Amino acid sequence: MQMRIAADMKRFLQVDGAGQMLFTLFCYGIGMGILAPMNAIYLSESIGLSKGEVVSVFVVSLLLNMSTTITVGLLSDKLRSRKKLAIAAASLCLVGLLIYMRAEGYIQALIGMCVASAPSGLIMGQLFAMSRNHFARLAGDIVEMAQIWLRAGYSVGFFCGLLAGANLYLIATFQGVLWGNFAGYAMLVILLSFYREHAEGKQQSGPGAGEPISVIMLVALLLLACADAIRGLYLPLVVKSLFGKPEYMSYIWSAQAVFELLFMTIAGYWAAKYGSKKIILLGGFGAFIAYSIYALRAPLIVFFLIQPVYSFFVSILYGVAMGYVQRMFTGRTGFGASLYVFISLTASLIGYLLPLLVEGYDPSIFIIPMALIVVSLTMISAVLIRERRSSKPVQTFR
Repeated sequence: MQMRIAADMKRFLQVDGAGQMLFTLFCYGIGMGILAPMNAIYLSESIGLSKGEVVSVFVVSLLLNMSTTITVGLLSDKLRSRKKLAIAAASLCLVGLLIYMRAEGYIQALIGMCVASAPSGLIMGQLFAMSRNHFARLAGDIVEMAQIWLRAGYSVGFFCGLLAGANLYLIATFQGVLWGNFAGYAMLVILLSFYREHAEGKQQSGPGAGEPISVIMLVALLLLACADAIRGLYLPLVVKSLFGKPEYMSYIWSAQAVFELLFMTIAGYWAAKYGSKKIILLGGFGAFIAYSIYALRAPLIVFFLIQPVYSFFVSILYGVAMGYVQRMFTGRTGFGASLYVFISLTASLIGYLLPLLVEGYDPSIFIIPMALIVVSLTMISAVLIRERRSSKPVQTFR
């Protein structure tokens, strides 16, 4: 397996434009990671919004993001250039950030967040649609692993951004964090301007080239993503409530960065060998263990130690699962990539609302994602049992 990984990575790096695309996603990840753990805290502490107002800002901006992402996804396969679309969306995000960082109340924060985040799902969907077309045309035999490595590059950048964000907060407070996020979008615009886009070519056949559409699996993935969204929004607030320092969250997330590329690579090859659904099921068990630790008010050191386990789940959710959904729509790369982002955004919306049932920022919030994980794993297990009973041939990627 090591020989195969080394050979595939060498081929990946030799593909024209692969390094540029990888660096673009890495830099974009840094920009996004700088703000991610501080966003809710910024709204709560710096602007002074209540819990309900913080949630409403996220919900309204997410609804706009979702509608933009899926609408553009439906139409993007007819466009000649996805690059221009992504550049325009990133430029709009820059305008929104300028409004957001000058907000002094609820309305200004809401407007700034909506303008800054509404195009963000569109950007991610089109970036991965471009990358899939790129490798499908130039290196069709490694297109699935290429997608995973590019997603890993974004994740590594994201975690580097988390570490940078924590230090920016200590040096320049929330304004430094916001300007760091602004720099990430500006870098994305610059790098995309120099990227040479490859038009969508003829889909190459091969093992795992396509997947049957499964509504049950899409719902199961939605539930897994909902659980992750609850963690993404509420873990920083719970950590601050338990340990008193918001920058700890950046360090906690950064602790898993070293495992991200390794786990995504391993999960990708395991999916090729054993099937995507089985690997997604395995990742779900890891997430359940992590949420149990959070809910039990564990010491800070345990929060750090559990990160590799959760990193394994995230690697599967954002690597293997992303490719699984895209392969359901191999003839429409723009829609397939956008659908996965739409699922993630829908999960975020649900994840933001469910914890309102729990007062304050108590660790008991994580009982909710534990329940979601159980339901999702039950659905995936039912699909696997049904497939086994039907005795259908098993594809390499499924």
